[in-house]
Order: sequence, then C-alpha cells, then structure tokens
Amino acid sequence: MLYSILRSEWYKLRKSKIGFIILAAPLVGLFAGLSSGLADGMGEINGWYASLMAMTLTYALLFLPLVTGVLAGFICRYEHQEGGWKQLLSLPVTRGRVYIAKFLLIMSLVFFIQLLFLGSLYLVGTIKGITDPFPMTIVWKSILGGWVATFPLVALQLWMSMMWKSFAAPFTVNVIFTLPAILAVNSKTFGPVYPWGQPFLMMYAGGGTDAVFFVPWEQVLTIVGGSFLLFFVGGLIYFQRKVV
Repeated sequence: MLYSILRSEWYKLRKSKIGFIILAAPLVGLFAGLSSGLADGMGEINGWYASLMAMTLTYALLFLPLVTGVLAGFICRYEHQEGGWKQLLSLPVTRGRVYIAKFLLIMSLVFFIQLLFLGSLYLVGTIKGITDPFPMTIVWKSILGGWVATFPLVALQLWMSMMWKSFAAPFTVNVIFTLPAILAVNSKTFGPVYPWGQPFLMMYAGGGTDAVFFVPWEQVLTIVGGSFLLFFVGGLIYFQRKVV
C-alpha cells in the first residue's frame, strides 16, 4: 500500500515540473566551485578537499535548506487545489501512510540532489585539472551529513505545507529562518543548536574530520534527531486531526 502511495505521489510531483528545481543543485555547486579561488590559495591542501569546502559555502548554507521548503510545497500543492485532500483521503488509505509517503519521497529527492552535488564536485575537479587523490571518505561524509541534516527541516516544511494552502507562506517562513543561519554558524553558542545551520555544519569539511559528519555525535542526536522527532510527530498529529 505504501509503495502505491509513493508511486501516486511521484506521478503528481512529476507533473509539477520539479525537474527544474532538482537540476538547480548541480548548477549552484558547479558555479560556486568554478568561481571560487579557495582551492588556489590553500597551498598543499588536497584540491578536492578545498573545492568541496568552497562549494559547500553557498550550497549547504542557503540552497539546501531552501530547497526543502520548495519540495514540500510542491508535494502538497495538488491536494490544496479543488478539494484534493478530500479526494485523496476518500481512498482506502490511512492518513499516516500518506504523511509518511510524502516525507519519504521528499527525502529521496533531497538525497538525489545530494548525489547531483557530488557529480558537480567531480566535474569541477575535472575542469580544474585536480590531480590529487579523491578523498572518498570525507566527500561521502559530507554528502550523507547534509542529507541527514535536512530531516528536521523537511519534517517542519511538510507540516507547514499541509497546514497552509498558500505555497508562498511556508517558503517565506523557511527563508526567514534560513538567512540568519549565515550568522548562526559562526557562533559557537547558537550554531550547534540552530536547525537551519546544521546542513552547512554537517557538510563543511573544514570542521573536525574525525567527528561523525564533522560535528559531535551528541549534536547529531540531540539537535538533528530531537528536532526531527518534534517536527515529524507534530506534523503527523496535525495531519491526523486535519479537517478536510
């Protein structure tokens, strides 16, 4: 049953021309990597490592948190039009499975976007002629860390997108909280506890490379894991009680 809901959600999402949003990820990374001179000024540091840090600055700090709101808005947009929620929930499906299917689909798309970012990193290195060994462990830690960091953001954005019919409303809230992340990540006090700053902190290889996802394990469990549970359960309870 869950697989059928996922297929249905994917079919509706494909009709919304989401491909333009997904393809923006490698373009953002490619532009940031090619236009940055960070790798040139870091001396003997691995060129791939330096390029990854340069690309992460724009991609993980702004694009990745914002795209979660866009995807959540698109995946609920069809139901907000012409009584879509009533039509969907009149089918022999449970609200819980619908909610989980939408969340899983968004997270799958975010993971695919992360893979495209990985491809753009490889393309940047190829164009720049980087001959240093490819730091596979560090790069995959960055890719997976950024993906894990979006779990609470996706849960919150899905909650707000189900609550508000306006596509602009949840996206505006996301922008309002994403922009302060630029300052928050530079603070030792607010950075580790600010959910919108976690994608950058968990992708930026300039931190401690020995730590899990470049941040302390306690931060992953409490901030990312705790906020994810709060937003996911809150959104699920709201959807279970939502009047359609």
